[in-house]
Amino acid sequence: MSGPHDLFVRSTFGHPERAAAELRVALPSHVVAEVDWETLRAEPGSVVDPELRETESDLLFSARLRSGRPLLLYVLLEHQSSVDPWMAWRMLRYVVRLGEQWRQEHPERTRLPVIIPLVMFHGTGEAWTAPRRVEELFDLPDEEEARERWQALVPRFEYLLDDLTAEREEALRARPGPPLVQLAWLLLRYGRTEELAERLLEWMALFVQVRAAPEGAEHLGMVIRYLLYIGDSTAREATRRVLHSVVDAQRTEELMRSYGEELIEQGRQQGLQQGQAKGHAESVLRLLAARGVPVTEEARQRILTCTDLATLDRWFDRALTASTLSDVLAEPAQ
Repeated sequence: MSGPHDLFVRSTFGHPERAAAELRVALPSHVVAEVDWETLRAEPGSVVDPELRETESDLLFSARLRSGRPLLLYVLLEHQSSVDPWMAWRMLRYVVRLGEQWRQEHPERTRLPVIIPLVMFHGTGEAWTAPRRVEELFDLPDEEEARERWQALVPRFEYLLDDLTAEREEALRARPGPPLVQLAWLLLRYGRTEELAERLLEWMALFVQVRAAPEGAEHLGMVIRYLLYIGDSTAREATRRVLHSVVDAQRTEELMRSYGEELIEQGRQQGLQQGQAKGHAESVLRLLAARGVPVTEEARQRILTCTDLATLDRWFDRALTASTLSDVLAEPAQ
């Protein structure tokens, strides 16, 4: 079941026109100048591990450079509250998966397209501090000359980062893009802060612009649902006031009641799924214990916090015959 952040970011940035606004901000200027933006297309599929989807969602786009060469743009949207120090390694794995998929689909090609990975982070706490280069994850000598020699022997890979938590409101509002994207940047930046309610009232004009744009009613509804999910009682009251500035009082109450009931049902369904997931996870651990397979604390937490039922079912099936922990948790071959 997709969470509110996943649904919001996918609905907002999954459209090429709106994705282009983010990409034009985050990509190097020479790349922006060389991309034929008319060719930007959303690609199906996901390369994120199923058990990680509570904290992130990913989008894949293809485009062509003005020279005609193909380009893949991989956007990972992080919405967890803490910084992942291993993100560079994970992004490298995702890029490798995309490369393998490309090779399977284009067996006649002898070169891969350029794959540009981008992380857009909107956590609730500190700004992003994790290494952005894979080479920084290796334990290399401290002495500069020796370090340079060793760096030549390890993978060199770097992802781009758009850290919304490090941006001020003025900078976000100055970014070019459709009203929905501008509002999305602000909501992702301030949506889980104590400032949200006050800032919402300052963004009324932006809500009006979203409503007036094509498909405005649908987009406004998407924003209101997201706000009702992430906001506290003060933010919800501010949401009602903002909505009242866009539609009449009767429609405001109808929408607030309708979306509120919808979120209650979503919460109930999510609770049921989480209960199922917990039971599945405990069954995997009990089976491993019965078979005498040692389980590290890190692996135990990984199993217990997994909410994807398909992944848990796969682990359970493997645990029936596994003799080691890696037999259970190893990723399927790509």
